Amino acid sequence: MQALAFPPFGFKTKSSENKRYIFDVIRKKFVLLTPEEWVRQHVLSDLIDKGISKTRLSVEKQFEVMGQKKRFDVVVAGKNASIALLVECKAPTVAITQATFDQIARYQLALNASYLMLTNGMQHFYCQIDREKQSYQFIEHLPLKELEL
Repeated sequence: MQALAFPPFGFKTKSSENKRYIFDVIRKKFVLLTPEEWVRQHVLSDLIDKGISKTRLSVEKQFEVMGQKKRFDVVVAGKNASIALLVECKAPTVAITQATFDQIARYQLALNASYLMLTNGMQHFYCQIDREKQSYQFIEHLPLKELEL
């Protein structure tokens, strides 16, 4: 897999039936190593390295948006069952476009996170949500102290 714009991390992989798998420390199992999964595992490692507890992380859980079943990539739980951060991961070959941003914005309608992160492993975009004004603002970095919401 290609190098990404994240710090390197010690990952575990295995091969079975000509397929490669990577160990997910949150789901506690090996999952098929796709380009998107490679990005997701880097995001998880980076969040954990920055001090986010594994117990606050959820990966690939199903939820509903406008009556349709969807799956988020990564969520960081906040206080009182809130969501501090919603992360959408794309494969490195997928360009971050208005369509990819629209996807995380639709997910935001249902999940009501405080912050958003959209990444293809090479580019990372972060937004802070202002619920009162029903708006968002792009920010340079995730404010880790505020993710302790």
